[in-house]
Amino acid sequence: MHDDGLREALQRAGYIADEALATVLWLAAELRRPLLVEGDAGVGKTALATACAQAHGQRLVRLQCYEGLDLSQAAYEWNYGRQLLAIRLHERAPDALAEADLFRRDYLLERPLLQAISGEAPVVLLIDEVDRADEAFEAFLLEVLSDYQITIPELGTVRATHPPQVILTSNGTRELSDALRRRCLYHYLEFPTLAREIAIVRAALPEAESALVEQAVAFVQRLRREDLEKKPGIAETLDWIGALHRFDFKALPDAPQALLPSLGCLVKTRQDRFQLGEDRVRQLVEGRRSVGVAERAPQPVQAAGTPEN
Repeated sequence: MHDDGLREALQRAGYIADEALATVLWLAAELRRPLLVEGDAGVGKTALATACAQAHGQRLVRLQCYEGLDLSQAAYEWNYGRQLLAIRLHERAPDALAEADLFRRDYLLERPLLQAISGEAPVVLLIDEVDRADEAFEAFLLEVLSDYQITIPELGTVRATHPPQVILTSNGTRELSDALRRRCLYHYLEFPTLAREIAIVRAALPEAESALVEQAVAFVQRLRREDLEKKPGIAETLDWIGALHRFDFKALPDAPQALLPSLGCLVKTRQDRFQLGEDRVRQLVEGRRSVGVAERAPQPVQAAGTPEN
């Protein structure tokens, strides 16, 4: 599958990718290199991995990173309860239970990383929000990303028969190490352009009126240029236009108060919601720019020599 074919397959899976993104995703698969995708929250990083798995007809294995994530939650863990039960059962049995018997693969609980490495078929491995994990865990990932293998002291090294396609995402909450970046191809995912976001919404909500989609997406694009704590992502755009469609709007209404009840789909903090009063919503609908929260009204041009009041 060439990058053009991959782009079409992603579109069939509901993901509208531009040429640069499709190309680097195709190269990552061809070179068997992980792909690190950075960008603001809500630009479609996680959805990319889901669509990639659907496009290739593969299973998605997801590891959600968070502070304090360790090896037992990410890679593997011994089933201590089952090991203890085996010991109890053999206490009365004549045959001795060797220590090695307790550390067979049967007693191993596979977590996402080991599932992806040891799978019988290739999978897409999503390591989501890797920047939320600790630096110590990031160091452990180096073996997985470099050689597609995991070393288990009691068993040895488990190597991938079918190396997974690995996609890492980061929201930039902390700087990732150079060692991790060197092992990956890289792409920075921006918020979609107006045309691309309209295409995304039309693909996801084909029942919505064209005028509503175009005007609402333009509204969201202007809203992202505001001084917001949390800029609305693509998911928020889809939620909002879906809500407007359910309100039977064929286009954005002229009266801003008609939009206020639905703004909880777009803005997710108290401060951002406070900024969007009727006046500001009217200005965004009309496409007028603002400085901060309040718009600066255009000043009339004075003739030369006319004194100011």
